[in-house]
Amino acid sequence: MANESGDDGGGAGGGGGGAAAAAASSVVVEVKNLRFTYPGIDGHPPPGSAPLIDGFSLALRAGDRCLLVGSNGAGKTTILKILGGKHMVDPDMVRVLGRSAFHDVALTASGDLSYLGGEWRRDIAFAGFEVAIQMDVSAEKMIYGVTGVDPQRKDELIKILDIDLSWRMHKVSDGQRRRVQICMGLLKPFKVLLLDEITVDLDVLARGNLLRYLRKECEERGAVIIYATHIFDGLDDWPSHVVYVAHGKLQLALPLEKVKEMSNLSLMRTVESWLRKEKEENRKRRKERKAMGLAEYDKSVEGSRVVGDPARSAARVMNNGWAAGRLHSTVAGEENFFFSSNSVLRQ
Repeated sequence: MANESGDDGGGAGGGGGGAAAAAASSVVVEVKNLRFTYPGIDGHPPPGSAPLIDGFSLALRAGDRCLLVGSNGAGKTTILKILGGKHMVDPDMVRVLGRSAFHDVALTASGDLSYLGGEWRRDIAFAGFEVAIQMDVSAEKMIYGVTGVDPQRKDELIKILDIDLSWRMHKVSDGQRRRVQICMGLLKPFKVLLLDEITVDLDVLARGNLLRYLRKECEERGAVIIYATHIFDGLDDWPSHVVYVAHGKLQLALPLEKVKEMSNLSLMRTVESWLRKEKEENRKRRKERKAMGLAEYDKSVEGSRVVGDPARSAARVMNNGWAAGRLHSTVAGEENFFFSSNSVLRQ
């Protein structure tokens, strides 16, 4: 198991402000032996399923800027959502500001813990799930609709992200819509910020301005940022720590200085070398399984439940008894909705 980042170097690199220096020794984000499996439709992990996240431990102190890296499907988004209180785990596994990320809703309600990631979407009845926010409303109405915000902070974010308040959300580009999303997510001062591929739609100028602003937040206010991305432009000296995840397990968690000592390459090339090595190891493992007469991937779906990695549940349709936007059942017979979350309504 790799060392926890809290054991190697502590606070963020670079010059820190008074707030960051005063709180440098305090652990803000603490993860202890995190183990997580997505539940099945009955609310319990499928029998025999392998944990999606297993034995993950991490400690970050005030002012740390953590870059979370790994291949697609490594578990980065799941980890960030768990830290953001979006999935329930044992209260002692994940502590943010000394409190349970899931059970203490005041963390997110207050804005102390903020999660920004994915597309800006919502569920709409009779239309479907995860519909992009593209209604005819101005950027000004959305941004100024957030109450209890420092006007100076609001104006600074609007300037940094170069937002035109007259933008209409149904007419702007994906990058412009993303700027408004980021602005709204940063309006209230955060103590812990989780970013999941949030800069993917931004142009070079907007992304550079945002990264400088986030660095200032850590250095001056002692905020903690965990940033998952595959885009490494301008990141060579941005993070204070680098965390590498593969197959839901922590492979490495080190201060940036230690990473630079390990490799003379740029940060992007260093991470690329890790991923290529991981890919080669996966290829060798599949060949060994095939030579033993086993399936290359130890993941299969049987009956009405998933056996193996729960991420493979998408391999079949699991009907919970109701179709999106409809008021009637889509399956008939008690045997068809035994595991349905709606079965109690039809007994």
